[in-house]
Amino acid sequence: MRSRLDAQLLATASAFSTEGVLERLLAVQAQDPRGARLAIRARSNLTDAADVDDAMTTRRSALVTWLNRGTLHLVRTEDYWWLHPLTTPQLWRANERRLHQEGLEPSDVDRGIDIVCEAVSTRGPQTRAELKRLLDAAGTRTERQALVHLLCAASLRGRIVRGPLRAGQWAFVDVASWLGPAPPPLEPAEGLARLARRYLAGHGPAGAGDMAKWAGVTLGQARSGLASIADHVAVRHDGLVDLAGRGAHVRLPDPVLLGPFDPVLHGWADRGPLIGSHQGVVTNNGIFRATALVEGRVVGIWGLADGQIRLNLLERVGAASRHALERDGQAVLTYLGVNGPRRRGSSRERVGGIGVGTDS
Repeated sequence: MRSRLDAQLLATASAFSTEGVLERLLAVQAQDPRGARLAIRARSNLTDAADVDDAMTTRRSALVTWLNRGTLHLVRTEDYWWLHPLTTPQLWRANERRLHQEGLEPSDVDRGIDIVCEAVSTRGPQTRAELKRLLDAAGTRTERQALVHLLCAASLRGRIVRGPLRAGQWAFVDVASWLGPAPPPLEPAEGLARLARRYLAGHGPAGAGDMAKWAGVTLGQARSGLASIADHVAVRHDGLVDLAGRGAHVRLPDPVLLGPFDPVLHGWADRGPLIGSHQGVVTNNGIFRATALVEGRVVGIWGLADGQIRLNLLERVGAASRHALERDGQAVLTYLGVNGPRRRGSSRERVGGIGVGTDS
């Protein structure tokens, strides 16, 4: 696990920008915007979450859309062009089925996508609420989950992505006008080879099953991609592969607070080495909680409310590690622009805006 944490930039946090983190990890799960911003923080020297929004709004070098496993991911713009055709065709059938379950027939879907694309093309970036009003006015069903699956359909067709920050949200934009001309497409084999290289860069050592699960491709595709870069990888004694020449002696990360849906919980088929007995950090309904890592293992969960980080330790940790987590909590508050005043008279210990409890 130590080598994987190093590949994830958690041991060094050496990136200098949002793009630098994405270059290493390729894709960061982003259905929780705060979680995506915190994933960038933990792997970089950035002290302000605004860099993520600047990358999407000003530099246009990053975007969010449905990719791997049909989940929203934050990626570099240049990687969107080849990752989208590689990871989304297999999502169409499930999307069509969900739209039908929501009461939308194919003609309704086509009409709804046309309305959405016309809006972002002529009016500029549109929030989800604005698109809902337009669809409602046109008589297109948006109740329950119809809206999100309709927007997903437009994204899967390569028409829209989420980009600039508007009204506190990552707004939807027209792919053609926002991103500019598409580069020449990759051949499928070339795309799988690129996926294999990039996946190992941020997740190695790993196996084909790990890559398939993370990217949402078939096991056969993962094996093919890895086989195509055989001259650039090394096979370990346990059968896992990694990029050749990567150092074997790496240090463990300092104690760190990771946000919800952090990439380190999604990167491999087995997260047991990371979470151990603390299976509850991933709930039955698919919520990945914000976690605290000490010596490369999950030792607690945390949340942010009323300007306070509430850290719940699931096992005993040393005083030095606990204090390091408290310091990192202050860094989280600074990064998010949250001011957490000290509160007194509580059953929890408050240390500089960090509330610490324990289940141990």
